[in-house]
Amino acid sequence: MDWLLDAETTAHKLALMVLAIALFALVMGGILFAVDKPKRVPQWVVVLGFLGPPILLLLLGLVYPAIGTLVNSFKNNDGSEFVGVDNYAAVFSNSELLIVLRNTVLWVVLVPLVATTFGMVYAYLVDRTRFENLAKALVFLPMAISGVAAGIIWQFVYEYRPEGQNQIGLLNQVLVWLGAEPRQFLLNAPQNTFFIIAVMIWINAGFAMTVLSASIKAIPDDVTEAARLDGVSGFGMFRYVTVPSIRPALVVVLTTVAISTLKVFDIVYTMTGGQFSTSVIANEFYSQTFRQFNQGLGAALAVLLFILVVPIIAYNVRQLRLSEEIR
Repeated sequence: MDWLLDAETTAHKLALMVLAIALFALVMGGILFAVDKPKRVPQWVVVLGFLGPPILLLLLGLVYPAIGTLVNSFKNNDGSEFVGVDNYAAVFSNSELLIVLRNTVLWVVLVPLVATTFGMVYAYLVDRTRFENLAKALVFLPMAISGVAAGIIWQFVYEYRPEGQNQIGLLNQVLVWLGAEPRQFLLNAPQNTFFIIAVMIWINAGFAMTVLSASIKAIPDDVTEAARLDGVSGFGMFRYVTVPSIRPALVVVLTTVAISTLKVFDIVYTMTGGQFSTSVIANEFYSQTFRQFNQGLGAALAVLLFILVVPIIAYNVRQLRLSEEIR
């Protein structure tokens, strides 16, 4: 068992990979053989062959670690003894961790709202225009960039040099051209959190625009024609026809972006490493667990992150069911 769990050398890891591939091939071969011989194999065996491996992988890769994390959240730093809810009390009483929670709330509120609003308005304005494809491609391009790459790009945008030196940061160079003094965008709290949030909005606006643009194009022409005959035009068409018609898509985009925002780590880690009061729950979980070796507090933060995600997923599922019932 230790050989399967503790892989340190490259050869050991490659051997485990080959073993996993062989087991996968063996299982799939057994399933295909069972399907090919339906008269000889009971149906429950075929069902077990299809559902057994994914259920087993879910238990080992998701359920077991989740239970372990929950148990560790009630233990001390090194996991040697139980401390009850002390770790959770620390999350809501420690001044630095309260800043982490505040930042997380700001991320979850601002990123979905701003990104979705921008994506929706942009999709509506460029819909059926002459350069629609090009305009949408420009906004969608950041979606192809990883969070780490986006963080590095925007680090250069926010880069600061003391006054009198040549500015290599785009924003500070613009400030110099306008006659203003350069500023340290990523050092001064709490404004620095908003500058990092802008990166996440920049990335997710393309996703929101793409999904909502497809929904806008799916609005039946007779609905818009009927609205025009009733005298609706301009902003009224957008408010009373477009937005209600794409409401299910809006819910999906808002909840999807909110979930990805709750788990944001790479952008914060790349741009500030969570320093200067910019850390969020996911980054703080990493810092407490792997840097400060405070496993109990790190596990408590992970559990808290899971608790925050569950209501958003539940709301998303409920809204999708309601939209299906309406159809």
